[in-house]
Amino acid sequence: MFVAGNLLGALATMLDMALTIYMWLIIVRSLISWVNPDPYNPIVQFLIRATEPVLMRVRAFIPFRNIGIDLSPIIVIFAIIFFKQAVVLSLMQAARTMG
Repeated sequence: MFVAGNLLGALATMLDMALTIYMWLIIVRSLISWVNPDPYNPIVQFLIRATEPVLMRVRAFIPFRNIGIDLSPIIVIFAIIFFKQAVVLSLMQAARTMG
C-alpha cells in the first residue's frame, strides 16, 4: 500500500509544481503587458500562447469587461491558489495516510 501512497505523493508534488509554474507565467505575462512588449519576441509569444487559452475562457465569464483593467489574471491566480489548497493538499494528506 505504501507504493500507492508514494505515487500519490509524487503526483501531488508534480501538480503543485506545475500549478506554481503556471501561476508565475501568468504573473510575468501581466507584468510584461504593462510595458508594451514586442509581439515578435519569442518569449512574449510563448507567454501569450501558454496563458491565453485559460485567460480567454475567464474573460468570457467576467460581466464587466469594459472597465479598462483586465481582471482575468487575478481570477486565474486565485483559482490556482484555491486548487492548490483544496486538491493538492488533500492528495498529499491522502498519500501520507496510505504510506
